[in-house]
Amino acid sequence: MAKLLADVGANGETVDLLVNNAGFGLIGRFAELDAKLERQMIDLNVGALTDLCRAVAPGMIERKSGAILNVASTAAFQPGPKMAVYFATKAFVLSLSEALHEELKPRGIKVSCLCPGPTRTEFGEVAGFGGNGAFDRLAMGAAEVVEAGLKGLDKNKAVVITGTFNKIGALSTRFAPRSTVRKIAGAIKY
Repeated sequence: MAKLLADVGANGETVDLLVNNAGFGLIGRFAELDAKLERQMIDLNVGALTDLCRAVAPGMIERKSGAILNVASTAAFQPGPKMAVYFATKAFVLSLSEALHEELKPRGIKVSCLCPGPTRTEFGEVAGFGGNGAFDRLAMGAAEVVEAGLKGLDKNKAVVITGTFNKIGALSTRFAPRSTVRKIAGAIKY
């Protein structure tokens, strides 16, 4: 991280917009998945994102401007049996982003957390459930998701959930008992 920012600074450049979009998921039972891959998921989805936010924030604070768009998922709003680590990493991204939104807003910095639902990318193939009919039917186009995220960031919305169905699903978890939310999430067929 230090080398990256040193290279940016050496060229007289600054980071005015950070988009943290790297991440991956794995489907399967927690105790049966490859432990090394689960750790790599945490390191990328949580560690790298956190390090990048921390690396650019001081310069943005100094300039009193800048923007950070962290990509989470509607998975951030509930536990995810059979994708436990992925859902947990996205909950971290959502929580961190909302906290940074409040901390950095008075400093002139915008922070938004983009929470898309299924999106047409290679995510399903990498996670191990590509070609899933329900996922594919509900998936939004990547360009549409990007546009919603950037519009939300421009308006400095703390959380941007794409699509009406995704908004209903994500927000409904606030009104159901956690035990019910867990069971519903665990019943999803990937």
